[in-house]
This record gives sequence, structure tokens and C-alpha cells, in this order.
Amino acid sequence: MVEPVGIANLPNQRYKIVSEQGATFTIMLAGESGLGKTTFINTLFQTTLKQQRDHSLRHKESIHKTVEIEISRAELEEKNFKLRLNVIDTPGFGDNANNRNSWQPIVDFIDDQHDLYMRQEQQPLRINKHDLRVHCCLYFIRPTGHSLKPLDVEIMKRLSTRVNLVPVIAKADTLSPNEMLEFKNRIRSIIEAQDIRIYSPPIELDDPAASEHAKQLIESMPFAVIGSLEDIEISPNNFIKGRKYPWGIAEVENDQHCDFRKLRSLLLRTNMLDLILSTEELHYETYRSIKLEKGGSSGSNGNSEDKLERRTTNPKFLEEERALKQYFAEQVKNEEDRFKQWSKNIQNERDKLNKDLAELEKKFKKLETEVTRLEAKK
Repeated sequence: MVEPVGIANLPNQRYKIVSEQGATFTIMLAGESGLGKTTFINTLFQTTLKQQRDHSLRHKESIHKTVEIEISRAELEEKNFKLRLNVIDTPGFGDNANNRNSWQPIVDFIDDQHDLYMRQEQQPLRINKHDLRVHCCLYFIRPTGHSLKPLDVEIMKRLSTRVNLVPVIAKADTLSPNEMLEFKNRIRSIIEAQDIRIYSPPIELDDPAASEHAKQLIESMPFAVIGSLEDIEISPNNFIKGRKYPWGIAEVENDQHCDFRKLRSLLLRTNMLDLILSTEELHYETYRSIKLEKGGSSGSNGNSEDKLERRTTNPKFLEEERALKQYFAEQVKNEEDRFKQWSKNIQNERDKLNKDLAELEKKFKKLETEVTRLEAKK
């Protein structure tokens, strides 16, 4: 019997290296405000990663408020494996009276992280690279039960080409099971019709169990979730996460109530590595190849040229330029209208003076005639 060479130990060595190094995982939360994104992320990791925001104060702010980008960082450890977690939140999205191009700061942030990472790779020393590339974007959809809003369709189309996009229906306990099923079908139809590319777990044909699980995840999209940090006692010393209502309890980890466990499995248990690798091998490489094909340099000149190019093609700046041109056109038109009105007033005054002068001449001639008649009587 030939003694094994030992190459089969390589996976064990790799596992040891990965265990020591840990991993970095970045999740982006997008969607309208007030959909429970913060509650969901805290429920997902069973800890307070983000503080709740007072939405009542936000609605009192200016309607021209721009989308902000908030970054929360945490280090989680489980069975001696450390995960460096980054949560990118986008508060303010969809809050404006005019939400046109409100998605641009989100798209810019994703592109900027690819650009920053690419420039770091071109440096002589690449030991401590700062990596905030988004591995997964959870797009939260309001549970209207009707259809996707045009704003939702637009932002999802923009994001789907840049990041692993996972649609999520928030507050699943506000719809009945039949309403949720119909809502999901409508969303799937729109996603297919609009050619929105959402993340799809790979199906491993050589592993029937994993293949079946992947199919279940795909069939469950968009995931309907419930978020809650409240512990509800359903029996003595038996607590669950959920929301209590007069009609019963909506359980977070009950598959009959929502898809929370399935989404958690996709993000943390079965597909985290695929989300990281697809970001590296698909989205980042696509951005990198496009940038290099355009001759984009990561030096200072290239960066300024890139910003100038983005400024001239960014819909946000194009909209501002159009608004300025419209403003100046209106100002010129107003001045022309004022000049026309002034000319009209001058003409009216001249006509009035000429009329008054004609009346005076008429009266003068009448007086002359009267004087002549009186002199003739003498």
C-alpha cells in the first residue's frame, strides 16, 4: 500500500489560516425609512449593532435633505472565529418630496469603495488594505401588498449591476399569508420584467441536501421578515423573539410566520463565502476591468479626471446644471417681459398725453372762435 503524499492536508491548513485571520463582511441596508432595518440587523446578530433613530424628528427636517451614509462596525466571535462586520445604512432614502436621483449617493458609495480598493492594490505596500466593498445589499420593500414603487424599481436596477442584491419585504406580520404570497409573485414578475439581477445562491449538483436548500432560498425570494428584540415567554422559562398582538404572536424564527431563518442562513450560514467571493470575482473585477479599459489611473491626476468625468455624467449634477440653465432662462424671460411692459407703459403714457394735447387744442380753438364772435358783436 502506497503511503499518501499528504496533499490532502491542504484544506486543513487553509482552514487553520482562515480561522486565525477571521473574515470581513459588509452588509448594506437600503430602502425607505421606517421599515425596521435597524431592528432587523440587531435581531439578525442578536445584539445592538445600531441605535434606533427617531423617525418623527426626521420628517420635520428639510424636504431637500440628502441621503446620508452611516457606517457601524462590530467584531463578532463564535467558536474562536472572528467576524469583522460592517453595516452600511442609508437613512434619508425616499424621504424627500422629490426623490429623483436620490439613489446616486448610494451608487457612488459602492463605486467609491471599489475605486479605493483598486488604488490600494496599486500601492507598493499592500499589507493593511482598507476594504469596505459591499458584499450584500438588503433592499427593504414596504409591505403595501400591491406592487413595487417606481423608485424601488429604479434603485434596484442601479444596484443589481454593482452588488449582490437581496430584496426583503419588511414587517411581514402586517400582511396575511395569502396577501404575502400574492405580493411576492407581483414583485417577482416586476423583477423579471425589468431585468433586475438579484443574488441567486449557487446550486451544488453534487450535494443533494445543499442543492435542495439553495432551491428553497431561491423560491423564498423576496424574503419576508419580521424583526424584534423583544423576548416573549410562551411557556415557563421558554422565551422566543417575536411581536405580541391581541390575536397571537408573530414569531421571528417561525418559518410559517416569515422567512427570517432562511435569510439568516443565506447571509451567515451557507452563502457568506459565496457573497464575498462573488463580490471579489464578479462585481469588483467588472468595475476594475471597465476602469482600466477606459484608461483610468489611480494616481492623483487620474482620480481628479475620474471625478470630473463622474461630475459630467452624474445625473445629480446634470439635473443641477439643467436647473441652473432653466433659472437663468427664466430670469432673462422675466427681464424681457419687464422691458416689454415698460415699453407698453411708455406708449400708453404718450398716447394719453397726445390725447390730452388734442383735447386742449380743441378747447383752445373753441375759445378762439368764441372770442372772435364776441368781438364781431362790438
